Amino acid sequence: MPDDPYEVLGLTKAATADEIKKAYRKLVRTCHPDLNPDDAGAEERFKKVNAAYELLKDPETRARYDAGEIDGLGAERPQRQYYRDFSGASDNAYQQGHGFGPDVDPADIFAEILRNRGRAGGQGTGGQGFGGQGFAARGADMRYSLNVPFLDAVKGAETRITLPDGHSLAVKIPQGTEDGQTLRLRGKGAPGYGGGPAGDALITVLVGSHPVFRREGDDILITLPITIDEAVLGAKVTTPTIDGPVGLTIPAGASSGQVLRLRGRGVGHAKRKTKGDQMVELKIVSPPEIDDSLREFFTEWRKTHHFDPRGDLMKGAGT
Repeated sequence: MPDDPYEVLGLTKAATADEIKKAYRKLVRTCHPDLNPDDAGAEERFKKVNAAYELLKDPETRARYDAGEIDGLGAERPQRQYYRDFSGASDNAYQQGHGFGPDVDPADIFAEILRNRGRAGGQGTGGQGFGGQGFAARGADMRYSLNVPFLDAVKGAETRITLPDGHSLAVKIPQGTEDGQTLRLRGKGAPGYGGGPAGDALITVLVGSHPVFRREGDDILITLPITIDEAVLGAKVTTPTIDGPVGLTIPAGASSGQVLRLRGRGVGHAKRKTKGDQMVELKIVSPPEIDDSLREFFTEWRKTHHFDPRGDLMKGAGT
């Protein structure tokens, strides 16, 4: 019996779409065979996690699974009333009087169906199979993983993935691709049977980290170091963005932890006109060496000023 996709992802049927996505991304990291080479069961768990996510991320297939119309692999469930619904048909070979009684074994019915179809296929059709037609089936989907640099996922890129047989596939990474997202290359999976179409290649993208940029949704986050004088007096500085350096105004009296927003400097998508923002968190950094003039200045300043940045903190703590 196929696994329950909710159980595979560690969720309940009440899970939101966002919770499904978060659970999938977390599990991909813990069971991906490339990231767990010493774990013999990682590949099998990875396949189950991917299959569960593919079914639940689509609202339509999720609704059909919840309604019992398809199983955990997305296959149609048989109609339980099929025999009863059609038992009165004039051409039904399984009515009483055709060799089957009221306590008929369903396995006997299925075997008889196959025999009848086999006989029909062999009469004047050259023995081509069921109903006089050759058997054709779609090929299986093939699953792969692809490590992608942070900026390639954010800005979009083209790369290639090497397959187990030594061949390679060209892969287009769409702008704004997220960590754990699955790309589908139609017709690039296993070949079909009897002239059927090929399956698809399903490529799970694993986005690498970046030494400067972080991502939350479509927003880019960075921590920007500033000097003491820039924080006190304000300044115009240069900050990196995913599209290159831009100017940023530091307001006078800025503090560490203060966040400035650069609108439209975040992640974009090929099919959207809007982009996310870049959030710049300020971090005041003291000089690596404190010279005499700076030390004397702050010594004199401390004598005449009594600013306590921890006052509200202590009041809030009730101490």
